[in-house]
This record gives sequence, structure tokens and C-alpha cells, in this order.
Amino acid sequence: MEENIIRNVEIEDDGILDNTIRPSVLEEYIGQQDVKENIKIFIEAAKLRKESLDHVLLYGPPGLGKTTLAYIIANEMGTNIKTASGPSIEKSGDLAAILSTLEAGDVLFIDEIHRIPKFIEEILYPAMEDFSLDIIIGGEGSSRSIKIDLPPFTLVGATTRAGDLTSPLRDRFGIIAKLQFYTEDELRQIILRTARVLDTEIEDDAAIELARRSRGTPRIANRLLKRVRDFALVEGNGIIDKEITNHALDRLKVDKFGLDDVDRELLLTIIKKFNGGPVGVEAISSSIGEEVATIEDVYEPYLLQRGLLKRTNRGRVVTELGYQVLGIKYSKN
Repeated sequence: MEENIIRNVEIEDDGILDNTIRPSVLEEYIGQQDVKENIKIFIEAAKLRKESLDHVLLYGPPGLGKTTLAYIIANEMGTNIKTASGPSIEKSGDLAAILSTLEAGDVLFIDEIHRIPKFIEEILYPAMEDFSLDIIIGGEGSSRSIKIDLPPFTLVGATTRAGDLTSPLRDRFGIIAKLQFYTEDELRQIILRTARVLDTEIEDDAAIELARRSRGTPRIANRLLKRVRDFALVEGNGIIDKEITNHALDRLKVDKFGLDDVDRELLLTIIKKFNGGPVGVEAISSSIGEEVATIEDVYEPYLLQRGLLKRTNRGRVVTELGYQVLGIKYSKN
């Protein structure tokens, strides 16, 4: 059980971001300048006091570097990191198994922390505040409470839905940081750095084009870079230039605005089936076959940020710009 819940920092995490291209120190971390500078100060202060860093909550859309920041925090503090996800912690014994492996100063990273069950969350409170764990063992009639003292540690929680966290849990984080979408220039720098790590030659205008179509998200930028590299290797000379980049991205159906098939289907569904909106997200979900949580966490943030979609009290509405991007004539009526 313990091995299924906890993963040490040395174990590769291919599902999120290849460890070979993940920066390991704040100096290498591109973007999120305000967050990065603040965390640097908090880390230095904790080290000067010879204390563990206060608990950290990172929130924002997926793919913006929350996991990477957690690994960097552990590395900058000179400690180990252990990771878990909210849905994997189902019983109090699961949480006890995780916390009992921590050593002084360790970082515990919990992804999707908003999905921790309520009763687990209540057990987590004293662990965060007093570094102690109160759990009940035994069955009915023979149950008893035991208290386990824990070494000081840092909990780093990551979530795409900060609003789903309860106030008592959110208030126990001393450091709360929101990660924003990246600028095209920041993404260009990330793409160039990843290309160097992957020993792939890429021209600057190709990196700019990739950045433009990466939805403000490093994870998408790195994924697209790897796929364009495949096209360059098989259908080109191995060098990523703008021509092969445009060809590959067109084949991948990622348009010049960074929209993919699901984005376009979502916008077209609102326009054609619901007259442009307003329409509830549940109706959109049923129409395009995507879960509500996926729409809200993965697709909507970028469409809202680019001004292609807006939320109203009555539901989602495609904006005039959204019509223009799809090449559809806009009418207020």
C-alpha cells in the first residue's frame, strides 16, 4: 500500500513531465516571476531560522508548473520530497502511512488536494499545525485513539480548483500562490531550453510559432515540441524550422490560436446548438461528451483568458472574438 501512495523524488514521473527536462532550481525556472521571487525569500528565511518551510498551496490551471515548483522547493531546502494525490488517500491509514515516512524538513507534495475526503482532511489539520497525528484504531467496542508525533515537514498542495478547498484547510497554508498562464516569450524560452536538453536543433522563429500555439502552458509547449521533433526527424532533416513546425501542428490539428478539436467543438456546440449561449456547462458536457470537471479545468480557462468565451450568471456565452476565430458571422441577435 505504502509503495502505491508514495513516490520518492528519485523515481521518474513520466505522466506529468519528464524529469530530464524539469528544472531543479529556481534560477532555471522560467516564468511566474512574482511567485518565484517570493518563494525564494521564504526559503532563504526558513533556512536562516533552521526551520522547515511553511506549508505551501499552489493553484491554477493544469500544466503551469505546480509539480515542478514542489520539486524545486524540496531541492532548494536540501530535503527529500514524497508525493501523493488526493484521490489516492482514501483511509486514515493511507495518510498515516505517508506521514510516518517523513523525516525532519521533508516536503510532502499532494496533487489534487481538493479531492481529499473530508474526514481525511480533518486528520490532516493537527499534522499541519502541531506536527502530530491522532488516529483511531480498532473496531467498534475496542477502538482507541493513538497520537503519533511527527517531525516538522512542509506540505505543498496543488490544485486546479482552489474554490473547492474548505476554508479550514486553505487557512492552514502559510504560503498561497496562484500560477498564471505564461507569455509567448516565456514559452519560447522554455521551448528553447527543452530543445537544448533534448539535444534538438530548433530555429527561433519555429520556437516562436510553437509558443504561440501552446495555450500559455509549458506542459503543452513541451508536448508539442516533442511531436514536432518527430515530424522533423521523419519528414525533414532533423532540424525544427518554421515550415516543419507549421506542417506538424496542422497535422496535429492545433490552429494558430492554440485551439484543438475539443476547443473548436465546444465553441461550435454553443453557437450551433444553443445560439451562442448562454448555456450551462452540464448541457455542454452532454453535447460534446466531456466531463464537466475536464471542461472547467482544462478547456475553459484558456478560452476565457483569450476572450473567446465568457461566463455569465445564466451560463457560458461565445464572444464576438470567438465567432471571428471560428470564421462565423457574429450577430447580437
